[in-house]
Amino acid sequence: MPGLHTQGLIQHGGRRLRAALLPRHATLSESRRIFQLSKFIVSLNERPYSNAWENFTENVSGYVALNGLRLRTALGLSVPHSVFDARLFADFVWRTFFDKTLSAAEKEGITLDDFIVVQAPRNQFHKVGLRSSSLRAVARYPMLDTQGFDYFLAQTPFPGRVSAGTQMVVRYHDAVPILMPHTITDKAFHQATHFQALRANIASGALLSCISEATRQDLLTVFPESEKQTFVIHNMVSEEYFEDDAPRSLVARLVRNRLAEMPEFKSKVGLDKQVEDDFEYLLMVSTIEPRKNHMLLVSAWERLKYSTHPNLKLMVVGNTGWDQGPVIKAFKPWAEKGELFYLQNVPSPELRVLYQHALATVCPSVAEGFDYSGIEAMRCGCPVVSSDIAVHREIYQSASAFFNPYAVDDAARAIGEVIAADGQGLRSAMRERGREVAQQYLPKNILPKWADFFESRKSR
Repeated sequence: MPGLHTQGLIQHGGRRLRAALLPRHATLSESRRIFQLSKFIVSLNERPYSNAWENFTENVSGYVALNGLRLRTALGLSVPHSVFDARLFADFVWRTFFDKTLSAAEKEGITLDDFIVVQAPRNQFHKVGLRSSSLRAVARYPMLDTQGFDYFLAQTPFPGRVSAGTQMVVRYHDAVPILMPHTITDKAFHQATHFQALRANIASGALLSCISEATRQDLLTVFPESEKQTFVIHNMVSEEYFEDDAPRSLVARLVRNRLAEMPEFKSKVGLDKQVEDDFEYLLMVSTIEPRKNHMLLVSAWERLKYSTHPNLKLMVVGNTGWDQGPVIKAFKPWAEKGELFYLQNVPSPELRVLYQHALATVCPSVAEGFDYSGIEAMRCGCPVVSSDIAVHREIYQSASAFFNPYAVDDAARAIGEVIAADGQGLRSAMRERGREVAQQYLPKNILPKWADFFESRKSR
């Protein structure tokens, strides 16, 4: 946005990174500076090759890092950072952080910026805060040196503090780790870190930008005192999703190419005979995890196959997440018969084709913060059938058919009504309404809300 200069923050979740450029590196030759930056990149995945002294100092610093971080936090000292000059490493920056969500046209501008690097991993920040929470009403987290920055924009509750003069803004996605902890991974740690970091952010005066009003209401249920610190700006949906003239025959080719390699499933022998060029299918796009409700969709789809739609296929796109065992077990017999297709690593241009030719996209989650897949489907001209939860009512409005996310029969009913042979008029009306609703979440309509937010705070 015009008038804003941004810098990214690079911090690993669990690995201690090699410093990028520190003030003491100013006297290095250009070749040594480049080598230092290159070693930082290597450290994101493995330990860089180093000389004996560097190995020794790194081993020592790694051993004392957590206690050193605790001491800095107790003394009120900020955590130092290094600077990653991205100009010679545009490919790394783009493909590591941005190319799955942004248009290639934005690459040049993004990869010219510097990035701040924090060596200590985020889980160490969390551990410092969690230990302090047993002694304090509000956990005390390490402080980043953000002097010179007006805002620090964090994705999810941040386990840290910022310098005086910097306003923290937390992009808050959902309260699932607190309100539905039985559905998350690494339950004890994830639940505790989410709650303690969120409480500390609120107590420090952070603003919370919620991705939906439903998310905001969940947040206020847990922390009603944060009402004046919260506001809603919806997510933006990628402009990579739109209606085009891709032929229906392309769907079968994409299925053959993107089928997940699952040891639980039998060989793909005979797949060419199982995938016809004109088959009809329901589509679900989501990581496999408990709250996404794959099991209910499979059951509802089975009801339809056993009754009114014996030739209907089910296509599921997404990576495995956690606790996926029961879902994969339910997929198995149908996948081996060529009735259910589980796809992974589908790029947006191909996913656009799958959306476009599906009879309907189903979004059966029991909890969401926003749920991109329904809006992406609407952008591609696909009718949407979704669970009747607050966020779907808010985001999808009247462009979706709804069902009880705990009732298989109701899900089968709602899906069946939309895909019925005599439902062309209904589907046409849903497509038209979907196009109108999806427009609201394009960058051209969301970015001005961010511009208004920053503009409104200039005089404060």
